Amino acid sequence: MAKSKTPSTQDFIAVKDIDNDVVILKSGGLRQVVIVSGINLDLKSEEEKNSVLGLYQRFLNSLDFPIQILVHSRKFNIESYIKNVEEREKLEINELLKNQIFEYKQFIKTFVEQNDIMTKMFLVVIPFTSVNLIPKKGLFGFFKKKSPSVETDLNSQEKEIDYRQLRQRTDQVIDGLQSIGLRAVALNNEELTELFYNFYNPETISKEKLNLPGEPTSADQG
Repeated sequence: MAKSKTPSTQDFIAVKDIDNDVVILKSGGLRQVVIVSGINLDLKSEEEKNSVLGLYQRFLNSLDFPIQILVHSRKFNIESYIKNVEEREKLEINELLKNQIFEYKQFIKTFVEQNDIMTKMFLVVIPFTSVNLIPKKGLFGFFKKKSPSVETDLNSQEKEIDYRQLRQRTDQVIDGLQSIGLRAVALNNEELTELFYNFYNPETISKEKLNLPGEPTSADQG
C-alpha cells in the first residue's frame, strides 16, 4: 500500500510567484496590493465625516471590479525605538538628563509590557483574472499544438496585456483613494515578499519590523 504524501507548507500557500510588483497565484490569477493610510474620523466634525463617507461611497460605486479590503493588526514593535533611546542615554553627559532618559525608557518598557499596543495596516487587494476570448480557427484548432517559440511569444504577449490591465485597475483604485484624502501606494516585490513572510510567520511579527510606505520608520519614532 502506497504511503500518502505528507503535504508541505507550500501546498497551503496560494501564491506561486511575485513578479514585477504583481502577485501571481497558483490558479493563474494576478493581484496587486496597495497599502493605505488611515483617517481618524473621531477627530473630524460631523460635516467632515459626512464628506469623507460620501467620497468613499462614490469611490466604491465607481469600481466595475471587486476589491478586497484587509485590516492587518499586529503588536507594535518598539525594539528599535528603545535602542535609539539607549544610545541617547549613553551619549548624554548631564547626569540629571541621563537619569530622566533612563526613567523614560523604563516607563515605555513597562507600559508596553502591561498593555497590548497594536498597530494597524490597511491594505487593498486588486484582482485580475485573464479570460482568453480569442476565437479558434476551425474545430481542430483546439487540438493543434503550437510550436514552443510561438507559444512562448503568445504567453509573453498575454502576460504583458494582463499586467497592463491589472495596473490600470490599481491606478484607478489609488486615484480614488487619494481623492478621499488617503495616501495609497502599490507595494513592490520586496515589500510584498516581506508582507507575505509576516502573514505566514505570525510568531515573528512582534520581532520583525515591516517598513512599508505610509508606516513610521524607527527614525520617525525617535
